[in-house]
Amino acid sequence: MIFALLLLFSAATRLELIPGDVYEIPRGEWRYFEVDLNQRVALVDATFRVEAGSDQVRVALLRRDDLERMRNQDPFGVLAETATGRSGSLRHQVRDPGDYVMVLDNRDSRHGATVRLSVWLDFAQPSGPYVTRLTPARRLVVVFLSCAVFFAVVTLSARRLWQIMKR
Repeated sequence: MIFALLLLFSAATRLELIPGDVYEIPRGEWRYFEVDLNQRVALVDATFRVEAGSDQVRVALLRRDDLERMRNQDPFGVLAETATGRSGSLRHQVRDPGDYVMVLDNRDSRHGATVRLSVWLDFAQPSGPYVTRLTPARRLVVVFLSCAVFFAVVTLSARRLWQIMKR
């Protein structure tokens, strides 16, 4: 019985990748940390807090290829990121196995920063369907297009009704 309980608890699905370590990020610089998910997909959960210095720090999750573009100062993609500030957190479900990096970014600041970073990986399968949310810009486009279609249908219907009533 004890062996079965020990086996149950040893199969933990949450792994602490960075346990709240403190990092120095010079002004205008960034640091990255490997997040290798070659075998399994996971939920990446990260929090940061600036302990001293800049208030323009952010954390971003990138693919390894995008890190190389960032190094070369080419346009690059970001999977998830926090807003710039003194603290923040992000949660992102990585659906494809591969090489990823977590970037501590202080490029927008004129001051260095002392940052405490924690990163966890949760390998448990999501219990429900994969749900995404639209960005505010896309939500605005959807609302605008929906209203335009609605008013077009109302206008055409009103014109037809008006023509029928004239007869």
